[in-house]
Amino acid sequence: MQLRSALHIFLLSLVALQQLDFGTSSRILAAFFYPGKSHFMMTKAIIQELVKQGHEVTFITAFSLAKENLGTNYKEILIPQYDFWPDIKEMTNTNSILEMADLSTLTFLRIPNMMGVHSTDFAFEQPQVQAVINEKNKVGRFDLLLAEQFFNEGALILGHLYQIPIITVSTFGFGNYFSQLFGIVSPWSYVPHAYMPFTDRMTLWERIENVAISAVEDLTREFSYYPAQDAILKKHFSKILDRVPTVRELERNISAILLNTYMPLASPRPMAYNMIPVGGLHIQPPKGLPEHLQKFLDGATHGAIYFSLGSQVRSADLPPERLKIFVEVFGSLKQRVLWKFEDETLPNLPANVKVQNWMPQGDILAHPNVKVFIAHGGLFGTQEAVYHAIPVLGMPVYCDQHLNINQGKKAGYALGLDYRTVTVEELRGMLLELIENPKFRNNVKKASRVFRDRPLSAMDTAMYWINYVIEHRGAPHIVSAGVELPWYQFYLLDIVGLALALVLLPILALISICRRSSKSKGTPKKKTKRN
Repeated sequence: MQLRSALHIFLLSLVALQQLDFGTSSRILAAFFYPGKSHFMMTKAIIQELVKQGHEVTFITAFSLAKENLGTNYKEILIPQYDFWPDIKEMTNTNSILEMADLSTLTFLRIPNMMGVHSTDFAFEQPQVQAVINEKNKVGRFDLLLAEQFFNEGALILGHLYQIPIITVSTFGFGNYFSQLFGIVSPWSYVPHAYMPFTDRMTLWERIENVAISAVEDLTREFSYYPAQDAILKKHFSKILDRVPTVRELERNISAILLNTYMPLASPRPMAYNMIPVGGLHIQPPKGLPEHLQKFLDGATHGAIYFSLGSQVRSADLPPERLKIFVEVFGSLKQRVLWKFEDETLPNLPANVKVQNWMPQGDILAHPNVKVFIAHGGLFGTQEAVYHAIPVLGMPVYCDQHLNINQGKKAGYALGLDYRTVTVEELRGMLLELIENPKFRNNVKKASRVFRDRPLSAMDTAMYWINYVIEHRGAPHIVSAGVELPWYQFYLLDIVGLALALVLLPILALISICRRSSKSKGTPKKKTKRN
């Protein structure tokens, strides 16, 4: 009887073990060359989750995660951070990011191209990266390459060397050049370029500008940027490869892209199966604030304002006359103000204002007493504001910041001002409007519900598709055939040329015949002399 009972328990245990899903771990090579702090917020979250789920991750990075103690299945290859600011200052003749507000959009197209080429070359020169490149037993070493989709396309060659599928991570959301990259057509008639301050409802002149800048980017990328990246690949890989693939060829091996965007922060547009929106992936559940910040916000009986210009733009670089305006307006309000300010010795600070050179932004925005977020309109901060349902007063400086704030103005949860021309009356009026007019809070709550309402969380969505691509060995069935077409075929320019030829050639032939006929009729016959 005891033997039968023991056997029964043993069989039940086997059945239970069969039902358990232990999961499968994969070996992932992650190559992120760009030294951008804000970009790293998304990258860090993905890497940590991959390790947490049991994957073995080898991370090439300019920012260390050693303090996170991620465990034995995490290997870090730390490279120096490329300092691109001297290059930018030389190209733009500026001394701070705030001064870049006066630069043209064409200049902003050139800046990331330059940054990408130089940082890619710099990364390949590092001995740690060279060791990865020259490793002998590459085939079977990894199952996937994860790389950032931000002007470091040269990193894609690691997928070619190790013969593994590729997933890229677009930390900045959509890009105009994704059309050819993923085999879709983004109509310039209603899809605004990321660097243009337009929404999807453009006037005639705005559409003209949008077409012009989008076309210029496509041409610059095709005939200037790609050749520059190709030259770097030849420089570093011609000795170890019989034929060095071009960047365009490497891009065709991208299986999927994780996009840092989600409704309603980006307007609807065509997308391919392998374009996966995971905007807000970096947002974590709020943690407890440091005691001094918690007390400051808890005591804000009339509400609080949070002011931060992000990791790149410095409040301390604002002109003294503009700083005076902010200090004066803040001092006149009943609300308390938390201000991320790089110089904590700001003079003449009102009693209701607290400055600090770094603040836990997400945890602050989650506090119920925060009523307004004064921001520069960066994508990560905008996502956090919408997630936590905080109206935004935007001070955009460059690139996509104008587009993000205008999107918020269109949705009714943001107002915008120009730091170069702001006055006391304008700043105070906008802050009071955002605080006292309930429509802004109601609109941002609507946007927050849309942003949060998903079949899976942003992180779970990212993990699902990473595992999916690995499981299906690159998942070629989700990649559009359009990625294999040359640009003139992709945009049907060969068909347009043929149609024009079919229309124009008969017309030209008819014109030629008519001209010959008129010449023959108009030429008098020569008279012959008779003897």
